[in-house]
Amino acid sequence: AMKLQTPQFQALFTPGLRSVAELFEKKNYELRIAGGAVRDLLSGLTPQDIDFATTATPAEMKEMFTSAGVRLINNKGEKHGTITARLHEQNFEITTLRIDVVTDGRHAEVEFTTDWEKDAERRDLTVNSMFLGLDGMLYDFFNGYEDLQNKKIRFVGKASERIQEDYLRILRYFRFYGRIAEKPGDHEPSTLQAIKENAKGLAGISGERIWVELKKIILGNHVNHLVRLMYELDIAQYIGLPLDGNLEEFDRVTKNIQNLCPKPMTVLTSLFKVKDDVTNLDLRLKISKEEKNLGLFLVKHRQELTKAVGPEPLRPYQDFIMDSREANTNSKICELLKYQGEQHLLREMQEWTVPSFPVSGHDLRKMGVSSGKEIGTALQQLRDEWKKSGYHMDKEELLSCLKKL
Repeated sequence: AMKLQTPQFQALFTPGLRSVAELFEKKNYELRIAGGAVRDLLSGLTPQDIDFATTATPAEMKEMFTSAGVRLINNKGEKHGTITARLHEQNFEITTLRIDVVTDGRHAEVEFTTDWEKDAERRDLTVNSMFLGLDGMLYDFFNGYEDLQNKKIRFVGKASERIQEDYLRILRYFRFYGRIAEKPGDHEPSTLQAIKENAKGLAGISGERIWVELKKIILGNHVNHLVRLMYELDIAQYIGLPLDGNLEEFDRVTKNIQNLCPKPMTVLTSLFKVKDDVTNLDLRLKISKEEKNLGLFLVKHRQELTKAVGPEPLRPYQDFIMDSREANTNSKICELLKYQGEQHLLREMQEWTVPSFPVSGHDLRKMGVSSGKEIGTALQQLRDEWKKSGYHMDKEELLSCLKKL
């Protein structure tokens, strides 16, 4: 038996967790850490959020917490067996062990159990199906720890059964593969077969859920390999990707953006050939307006908006920003530079502050230009001169230039 005593594990024992543990112990209900947090702790990471599992039913937990004067928050999860308690400024999400009775490929109806193995059995991947006692004892029914050490991603039990319980698990398989596996191509053939046979089930999953997973896949490791696999296994069409995605461009751009922290949309756009591809993705996945606009921007400008030859390579991008009347052009241009793999220009761009035009209509009135139309024309001419100077001319130089004009 394996007992975990790492600093990351010790750090979980806040005053809040100590109080929770005490309450459960008093009532003889078992309480363990579950799922992703166990995987992270065993990998030496500090988990982002921690789910707990227990043998106590939701009703028993409510009774216990209420009589101890503990505040319970949002009861949305209650029918799935999840109670959220707040102690010492910290939320604790605790779920009763359960068995899925009926599943429709999207949600499950559950019944509660006190059998830890039965609960582990309905989880998606072996590395996500472990429990950790608060004494550090590992409970691992499906060799999850061994798989984690060998960097293997496998479904619990039969892949097709797990997938049919919730088709989103196909994408979760890819996401964890990109997070844990050491090299591309290390899949069990039977798993890929099960994914291919069930790919169509993704058509029934909501766009929002798919988009959350897809974004994480796009920013993870082995993204090239995984996206190619999505096409080979017939998944792409069901998750809003174009049937004839541009995989060559995708290869090129995924190399370009290494270490540049792109937005997911920047990477994904390289698959798209035309702007309809962005629109179709949006129809299927309900992406945000900002994401959609970034995609359209990149498809439109990635070819012709490139660096200048000569001493001022950044100028075309700067001119574009100065001519643009939109607020966040700057961040779109930075994403374009990542897409193009222009690491040095990106750094310069991030340090560049947009200069403000030094002349106003008020200055021109002082110089005796009175009609609104003339002021408009003069300002435009001066703006052009200012642009030609690389935005360096100051107010005096510009106004003396006006006298010449």
